[in-house]
Amino acid sequence: MARNDVLLELEEELQILIRKSRVAARGLASEVHPRLDRTAYPMLALLTRHPAMRISDIATALLLDKSTVSRQIDAAARLGLVSRVPDPTDARARLIELDPDAAEVIRRQRAERRSRLRDALSDWDSEELEELVRLLRKLYDSGL
Repeated sequence: MARNDVLLELEEELQILIRKSRVAARGLASEVHPRLDRTAYPMLALLTRHPAMRISDIATALLLDKSTVSRQIDAAARLGLVSRVPDPTDARARLIELDPDAAEVIRRQRAERRSRLRDALSDWDSEELEELVRLLRKLYDSGL
């Protein structure tokens, strides 16, 4: 197959993956709160792994603009999913903390996704999985 044809197929497969990811994110977000926007979900998921973060650090970690993160955090705060607490190292700054109930829902979701992924890839050997991870990282590192 010609390189351009392969690139076209790759583009189509990536678009399918993105669409499926958006649909999944919508469902995951609604499990946390019926009015939570799917675009806020990755921010909340990040806060399960890093319990208290500044908005600027969330933006950096997720490759988003600080104003975008700020708007989504404001919306999540109105829903009672996050709170702003003083930063013990800088009295001028605030840290964002995730509500414990929301954190538990997201941890459960992550465990369920990992289980589904394990089942879906059960016939892949370790070398194939490692190669997929390597190629995805190479793709991300290429600036895509």
